[in-house]
Amino acid sequence: MSDPVTYTAVLPVPEETVQFVSALLATERRRRATRSNRRALGCYRQAVLVLRWFLDGTRLAQLAADNRIGRSTAYRYLHEAIDVLAAAAPGLRGALLAARAAGHPHVTVDGTLIRTDRCQVAGPTPRTDRPARRVDLWWSGKHAAHGGNVQVIAAPDGWPIWTSSVRPGREHDTTALRAHTEALPLLAEWTDDTHAVLADLGYDGERAALTTPIKTTAGRRLTDDERTINLLHAATRGPAERGNSLLKTTFKALRRVSLCPWRIGAITSATLVLLHHAHDRTT
Repeated sequence: MSDPVTYTAVLPVPEETVQFVSALLATERRRRATRSNRRALGCYRQAVLVLRWFLDGTRLAQLAADNRIGRSTAYRYLHEAIDVLAAAAPGLRGALLAARAAGHPHVTVDGTLIRTDRCQVAGPTPRTDRPARRVDLWWSGKHAAHGGNVQVIAAPDGWPIWTSSVRPGREHDTTALRAHTEALPLLAEWTDDTHAVLADLGYDGERAALTTPIKTTAGRRLTDDERTINLLHAATRGPAERGNSLLKTTFKALRRVSLCPWRIGAITSATLVLLHHAHDRTT
């Protein structure tokens, strides 16, 4: 067999981002009291390895081969970096306070499905074709795919300011938001006469904290005023859809996660930290 072909590649991030991740990893190593020369890679090379996975979705086997380390070591380096970055993500209370300080009249909340490889974990719902079996916990009937539900809160222009932990893909957006016990109380606390939290009809059951469109009911059509309100709501909330797509288009790792699906929340939080740092913007 001939020797493998080598080539030059460019990581599409500024040097400051690599240095930022490297500094976080160095702090974590000091916290763990890791002795010098006990790691196969230094913090800088580990940061490059991790950013390649986040940005390009490079396979761990390829990253391990490129860095001449074992595959298990590459996985350990990746999970370490995910945890370090996720720990630096903003909390919901802080994100909402920053949004208020920035003068935002409203924020938006929307759920997104982060797809995963097939997960054979039995959920509570029986299958229609085989009642004795259960629908996979991570199967989303809405998207017809396996994945995890992550809630994203964004500024009026669609800039993401907070992401939640993950919930199984079978859960509706409202159910997923309710599972984060602090979310609805904090959103209700943030809302007043001059500030609102906009959401689509998927959150219709939480109108006390969220502003949702007026729902059409059986046997009753919306009035002209109600349709106008819905149009204004849609036009105001529309840019928020950018928040979910911005994360997924910037970081290919979010297009399909092959790690444990319960890691999706930490992975999404880590991408939020990287996005904020790369653009020097939090709200």
